[in-house]
Amino acid sequence: MPDNYIDLIYCDILYNTGKKFKDYDDQLGTAQQAVEWYKPRLIEMQRVLKQTGSIYLHMDYRLVHYLKVEMDKIFGLNNFRNEIIWDKGFRGTEQKEFYQHSHDSILFYTKNDSYIWNKVFCEYADKNMSRYNKIDEEGNRYALIKRKRKDGSVYYGKTYPQSEGKKADDVFRDIKTFSSTTKERVGYDTQKPKALLKRIIKASSNEGDLVADFFMGSGTTGEVALELGRKFIGCDIGERACEITKERLDKIVI
Repeated sequence: MPDNYIDLIYCDILYNTGKKFKDYDDQLGTAQQAVEWYKPRLIEMQRVLKQTGSIYLHMDYRLVHYLKVEMDKIFGLNNFRNEIIWDKGFRGTEQKEFYQHSHDSILFYTKNDSYIWNKVFCEYADKNMSRYNKIDEEGNRYALIKRKRKDGSVYYGKTYPQSEGKKADDVFRDIKTFSSTTKERVGYDTQKPKALLKRIIKASSNEGDLVADFFMGSGTTGEVALELGRKFIGCDIGERACEITKERLDKIVI
């Protein structure tokens, strides 16, 4: 694959849980062995990414602090944009001796400062918009927000709700993992919801751009990319992952 080729990379990588799932083994050895396994792959991802490109690396608490260090080295600390917390909600066995694990981490880096970025929005948590309890002279609702000037003095400024919704921040609270009965399910462990990929793809690519997923699993990235008018390239070592992805993409392409 040539250099500077891909506009956006999203990878829901192996978390190294040590578990044997139905379609793949999530075992890379120790944390250090896992990092060494990822290094050459991350270097190649950086190579094929366009100068205006972005990469999202999705994982959990087991590897995020190790791979953050490697990503800083490969992509450059100045090109780190966010650690996104996906508050996916708790599902599974209740923990009795420590806090429940209910989030994943997504490291967001760019190739340099001239990257593609589109504002993305989500629904207001307060659907009744009770915060916006004042009406201006034109009949528009607004809220008074406490602000600080550069000199430290305080004033109250008007803030109006945006018709598109609330600007998405780096904690995704509104997108939850789905249950076993959700219609999106295709029978693949660790499948991610389409809403998660829609937000990422809309934010960091434009129509006609090339999106890649090198750990494509059930093919959600490809399906969403094509639905949003992007092109897609993906791969996976699992035969079943490739079969499921092909079946999903064929319904869109054909």
